[in-house]
Amino acid sequence: MANKYYTPDGFTDQFPGICGFKRELESKLRNLFLLNGYEEIETPGVEYFDVYKDFVKEEELYKFTDSTGRLLCNRYDGTIPAVRFCAGRNETYPVRFSYIENMYRSGKSGGGKLSGFTQGGIELLGASGARSDAEVLAIAIKSALEMGITDLQVSVGQVEFYKGLMKQLGIDEEIQFKIKNAIANRDSVTIEKLDISSEDKETLLMLTESGGTYDTIDQIRPRITDEGAIEALDNLKEILDIMARYDFLKYVSIDLSLVESVEYYTGMVFKGYTYEVGFPIISGGRYDDVAKTFGKEIQAVGFSISLTLAITALMRQDKYAPAKGASVIVGGDFETAAATAESLRAEGTPAILDTTGMTEEELDNYAKEKGIETVMFMNGGNA
Repeated sequence: MANKYYTPDGFTDQFPGICGFKRELESKLRNLFLLNGYEEIETPGVEYFDVYKDFVKEEELYKFTDSTGRLLCNRYDGTIPAVRFCAGRNETYPVRFSYIENMYRSGKSGGGKLSGFTQGGIELLGASGARSDAEVLAIAIKSALEMGITDLQVSVGQVEFYKGLMKQLGIDEEIQFKIKNAIANRDSVTIEKLDISSEDKETLLMLTESGGTYDTIDQIRPRITDEGAIEALDNLKEILDIMARYDFLKYVSIDLSLVESVEYYTGMVFKGYTYEVGFPIISGGRYDDVAKTFGKEIQAVGFSISLTLAITALMRQDKYAPAKGASVIVGGDFETAAATAESLRAEGTPAILDTTGMTEEELDNYAKEKGIETVMFMNGGNA
């Protein structure tokens, strides 16, 4: 059967009610970002492949060439283009950018996840420290709450803690790779089989079992001697202090197993979850080294939230209210109906003008089919 009737795998059309609901959520996010001083930017849906090649596996990009043979790709995320944008300008730091754009990821669909989806986010560039980290984390939580997701759990980790711990334990790079995967997967069996001291095993197992707040830090702190790892724990504690002032501790847990992105992130890292969706709807952290690819030294922290996954969660949680279209349809005498429809619109009431000449009965039936609340049939000046 011809493909012209279908969308490609991993992509989908949006029905009017869902599309309108999505626009409402986008408006809420834009307002939240602006209230916090994050100015919206818009980057192209197409980038040079070179922009992403150091950060994303080639097979995860939708690639193609332009008319001169240069390799291009669709926008994979909002962070890398924002850094590229910032690095090419003379800015007074810090700068705060926001975006709400469509992203494209090859081979990433399945289980409710799409290859084409909408993502909103912020990037705080040229700012370091726990206060900046906490600002981004707080806005991430506020974003989910603003959209109606109240059953939220945000796991917060620190990749510098992991790096410092590996240095403290004197573990070589080959074993580190195995340990990183074991910790990320909370695989205690692999850790138990490592050829290291029982005390070091106990320390590593604590990473797989973490999930509290201050207690998680307090339990592992006496075992840590590496200065970088200690600073990372202090960073997490200060972030918790700020979350407590926001009354956001109920949404946050310390998860020291968040180590799978140590090549990209350089400090705090976090992921946000809600029930009925098997993927994180929020992802973020500090990424101070990314701008080096563009010839700049820019400290940076940011987050993104998937509107597509958030809407899926809201629908499954029975918190979805489809956006309504017109509430009135006006038909009958065309001149009178047209004037009436215009008058309703001027008052802010969405109104459809019948341009097909339906009878009163046909108009009533049409309104019932479309869920239109009010029918006005005009008879030369009278309803």
